[in-house]
Amino acid sequence: MFAIVEISGTQFKVEKGNKLEINRLKESKIGENVEFNRVLLLDDNGKLSFGNPFIEGACVKAKVLDVKRGDKVIVYKMKSKKRYRKTQGHRQELCTIEITNVSASGAAVSPYENAKKIGDVKEKTARPKKAAAKKVATTKKPRVKKEATK
Repeated sequence: MFAIVEISGTQFKVEKGNKLEINRLKESKIGENVEFNRVLLLDDNGKLSFGNPFIEGACVKAKVLDVKRGDKVIVYKMKSKKRYRKTQGHRQELCTIEITNVSASGAAVSPYENAKKIGDVKEKTARPKKAAAKKVATTKKPRVKKEATK
C-alpha cells in the first residue's frame, strides 16, 4: 500500500517504513507522532483512489526521528560594473520522519477542516458586481499644419 501525500506544500510518495527528510514541521519534537491527512492518491493493493483534491478519511501516520538544520547554502548576487555585491547564507530547518502507517480510513480531522485552519481553502463569497463605467465619446480635433513664416 502506498499513498501520495502533501506535506508542507510538497508532494511525497510514501509507504510504510519509508524515511523522509522534509521541511521542519512547526513545534515538532523528536519521538512525537504526527498525522498527515492531505492524501491525494491511495493505492490499496492495486485499487486506486483519487482525491478531489483530498481523500476523505485517509491518513498517513509518521514518527519524528530527527530535527536538524541542512547544509549551508551561499547566495551571491553581483552586477558587473555597478559596484553591487551581496553575499548571504541560509540553512534550511529539516525534519526526518519515518512512515509508520498508511490507512484508507481513520483520519481524526478531515483534510478540509485542517486546510481551513491553515488558510489554504478560501471561502467563496458573492461580491457585488461593479457598475460598468460609461464611455464618453470623444472627438479628436484634426491637426492643422502650421505654415512656415517668411
